[in-house]
Amino acid sequence: MAKSDEPKGWGPPPEPPPELFYAPPGEPLDDARRTAILDWTVNQYVALGWRVESRSPTQAVLVRGGNVNHLLHAILTIFTCLLWGVVWIVLAMGNRTERVALTVDAVGNVQTVHGPG
Repeated sequence: MAKSDEPKGWGPPPEPPPELFYAPPGEPLDDARRTAILDWTVNQYVALGWRVESRSPTQAVLVRGGNVNHLLHAILTIFTCLLWGVVWIVLAMGNRTERVALTVDAVGNVQTVHGPG
C-alpha cells in the first residue's frame, strides 16, 4: 500500500496479511486465499474506525464518517431557543464521509481506491 493510500485515523496503519495467506511462488491464489487476504485487510480498517458498506469475496467498500441528523438538531434548536443552532452549524460544516474500495487481485495484492465522500 502506497504511503498516500494509507487510511488516516487512530493507531498504526494496516499491516500486510501474514505470509500463510499467500500461495507458494509460481502458483496462483485460489478464491479462498484471496478472500482471507481481504478479510484480514478489512479487519485492519475496521479496527481504525471504518465501517463495511458492501462486500463481495474479493472486493469491499468501507466508509468512515456519517450524516448529521438534521431533524434531531432542528428539534433541539427549537427547544433551546436557538442556542443549539451553533452546535448544529459546526457539526454540519465539519461533516464529511470518506470511502475506500479494497480489491484483491489474482496475485494477492490489495488495491485501494479512495472514492468520493
